[in-house]
Amino acid sequence: MDRPISCIVIGAGSRGRGYAGYATLHPDRARVVGVAEPCEPARRLLAEQHCIPAANVHVDWREVAARGKLADAVVITTQDAMHTEPAIAFAALGYHILLEKPMAPSEDECARIVAAVKAAGVLLAVGHVLLYTPYTRALKQQLDQGAVGDVVSIQHLEPVGYWHQAHSYVRGSWRREADATFMLMAKSCHDMDWIRHVMGRRCEAVSSFGSLTHFRRAQKPAEAGAATRCLDCSHEPHCPYSARKLYLGMLERGELTWPLTVVSFGLDRDSVTRALRCGRYGRCVYECDNDVVDHQVVNLQFEGGRTASFTMTAFTPIAGRQTRIFGTRGQIEGDGSVIRVTDFLTDTTTVIDTQASAASLAGEHGGGDHGLMGAFVEAVRSGDPGRLLSGPDETLESHRMVFAAERARREQRVVRL
Repeated sequence: MDRPISCIVIGAGSRGRGYAGYATLHPDRARVVGVAEPCEPARRLLAEQHCIPAANVHVDWREVAARGKLADAVVITTQDAMHTEPAIAFAALGYHILLEKPMAPSEDECARIVAAVKAAGVLLAVGHVLLYTPYTRALKQQLDQGAVGDVVSIQHLEPVGYWHQAHSYVRGSWRREADATFMLMAKSCHDMDWIRHVMGRRCEAVSSFGSLTHFRRAQKPAEAGAATRCLDCSHEPHCPYSARKLYLGMLERGELTWPLTVVSFGLDRDSVTRALRCGRYGRCVYECDNDVVDHQVVNLQFEGGRTASFTMTAFTPIAGRQTRIFGTRGQIEGDGSVIRVTDFLTDTTTVIDTQASAASLAGEHGGGDHGLMGAFVEAVRSGDPGRLLSGPDETLESHRMVFAAERARREQRVVRL
């Protein structure tokens, strides 16, 4: 295919706009020709950014599907629980699909999506953007070249970040399992898939522990004046999770980016203050209706006796993932940007800086967002599914690891795959 591929975005929130941004940077490779989004300001913003004709601007994805095949590909970035129906429908229409992670909130729905894309013969890429960063590519190259011998075990930490947890998983759209999915799937299927990719072996057994420990009413400060909204609370100046501190602080510093752009479309003091007084992002973190865990550990056993441990915790600064990989001839330490390879034979350490900035780690996953979109676009243009590291089979395998880990946590047992 010599021309740019055409894409329709289903769900014009921050993730949809982020993937669509690839077309702005690479108009010779991709263009956005349609959008479906129920929120009018979000729909209008994406339509204006990409000069989408009015006839292709829709409220509901079903309106797009009813018109048949209008483009080469569809980017589905609806809420987690709303992935299955559009994915199956657009696969049947012959669209190649980029589907935001997680695929779906149940194992059965994930399997149905995979079956649908295989039956239709279309490409599926899932939003495991960590696989597509320069950091991960460099690290995997070191492993494939035998830099540490055979990998025996992995330690991997996802430092969610105290304010990120408060924004997305206490006040935000992913706070309740019934409305989205459980925390390990919503936030860390990235990481389980990454561990699977790095280990390069099949997972055989999983155990897990975790709970919602801090962000609940029992932890609310007891002094007089503690309120249900940060703007009314006498304790607010002493609370690290203050909505005033986070969102108005961003505004005062001129940081007009995510997550502020999720709170208010108007990026001025009056608009943001109004959103904090009336909307969900101004609520006390101890007075929300959240139920997902705020910390969790997972232990995994892979073929050949290899092991991995994973920790997800809210109680950190925002940072890149931190990993140690232990091999028979060396060790690798990485932080999402810099890789340190220690050779046991020579007792020397080689440092590889993949030059992922702190800003990109927080906002565009170390370059992975556009890395995934670039791989997807080229896979569609060439018809080569081998360009995708997060295709249907790989993603279904790693999602099953996540479902097994959550069963292990809830049932307090080892789950075999």
